[in-house]
Amino acid sequence: MKKEVIGICPVCNNTLLATRLTCNHCHTEITGEFSLSRFSYLSKDELAFVETFIRVQGNIKEMEKELNVSYPTVKKNLEQIITKMGFPTVRTSSTVDENDVLLRLKNKELSVDEALELLRK
Repeated sequence: MKKEVIGICPVCNNTLLATRLTCNHCHTEITGEFSLSRFSYLSKDELAFVETFIRVQGNIKEMEKELNVSYPTVKKNLEQIITKMGFPTVRTSSTVDENDVLLRLKNKELSVDEALELLRK
């Protein structure tokens, strides 16, 4: 049974580095220092979130249904993962973008009540 590569040290929580690669077919081995994918540094819960996000094609409303969480929770989790993967977040402010809320309402990603709640903040 093959195990998944982990990207975080279970002892000190620093990032891990791959140092040996082996071909299962011809048994060639390559040693050195190899970086892992950005996805390797996500927890299992974070990976499950990303997989769900991809499966629902980034539709926040579907994410809410799939995960049974609120819109702000989906956005918060997404922003945390984006930051953890080393990408800059689009929003640097906690203010609500009215145009974004209206667009999401138009695209049926939000209910009227959810849009009103966001705009009140």
